Amino acid sequence: MSKSKIPYEVYTEEVEALTVLSPDGEIVNKDKVPNLSDDQLKELMYRMVFTRTWDERAINLGRQGRLGFYAPVSGQEATMVGSEFALDKGDFVCPGYRDMPQLVWHGLPLYQAFLYSRGHQHGGQIPEGVNVLMPQIIIGAQVLHAMGIAMGYKLKKQKQVAITYTGDGGSSEGDFYEAMNFAGAFNLPVIFFVQNNGYAITTPFAKQTAALSIAHKAVAAGIRGVKIDGMDVFAVISAVQEAAERARNGEGATLIEAVTYRFRPHSLSDDTSKYRTKEEEGEWSEKDPIARLAKYLEKKGLWTDEDTARVKEEAKAKVNEQIKKAEQTEKMTVSGLIDSMFETTPKHLEEQKADFK
Repeated sequence: MSKSKIPYEVYTEEVEALTVLSPDGEIVNKDKVPNLSDDQLKELMYRMVFTRTWDERAINLGRQGRLGFYAPVSGQEATMVGSEFALDKGDFVCPGYRDMPQLVWHGLPLYQAFLYSRGHQHGGQIPEGVNVLMPQIIIGAQVLHAMGIAMGYKLKKQKQVAITYTGDGGSSEGDFYEAMNFAGAFNLPVIFFVQNNGYAITTPFAKQTAALSIAHKAVAAGIRGVKIDGMDVFAVISAVQEAAERARNGEGATLIEAVTYRFRPHSLSDDTSKYRTKEEEGEWSEKDPIARLAKYLEKKGLWTDEDTARVKEEAKAKVNEQIKKAEQTEKMTVSGLIDSMFETTPKHLEEQKADFK
């Protein structure tokens, strides 16, 4: 149906989130099941289990003082792992500070993710051919970066897509609206992926906006808006694949609202008991994205509890190896930091280095 024929009332009605895989591991929307081989399904499960194990270990490393700032991700594996899984390595990822898993699965070495958390300059030294930006701490700023990259793709007539991530709180920032408006006006190949985990740090979604959903915000920008079950990795992959295909075909941007839940605190200094109830947390735990996929794969004979245990051990060993590599990296110096910014250090910075020494 064309826009001119859609009644106004559509925009004032709530929309139901797309679900493909139910919490008990059953397919409930056959038309939206992503076309994945058995090996791809197992790889998807591997990455989700690995990510949660890495997350649990990283929280402990942070408490030990071996990492700096760290934002937990458990509960959001479907949105993070699934969305990256649906893209090509040539596509560009522009993350917020909680989106380190997407960067690592897109090609950033894990030890560099740890270096980034430790504030080391080489944590942001992205390897050649890895199409990512480092996590943006300023909430919403990464959305503008993705829009700019997408504009570059369009001008160069490249069939690539930029994806950017933010939370529900980020969707209230001015940068978010500006980027969507620009993407709509210039029909850009960009995906705005909002992980609506219910709270902007401690502020519940109902107090952040009067909009019926984040997906509704696409209407004003003239782009496509989609709302999905963010605890369902199949719904995530289906939505991102469709958005990416549309973008590559010149059909413009998509805003995806993935309704999800972070099981852990917002950050290591956060106390969820101040604003969340045990009942709420219990209800969401029953929608666990990893348990949901595991049930589906077990019914297909593709996964067992032994597989989960094996991946957990592999993840623990990998994290231990990579944190040691990060800790053994040469310590930062002021001179080294200055030199790493330019191929040839400018004269005025050479003078500052000399003054410092």
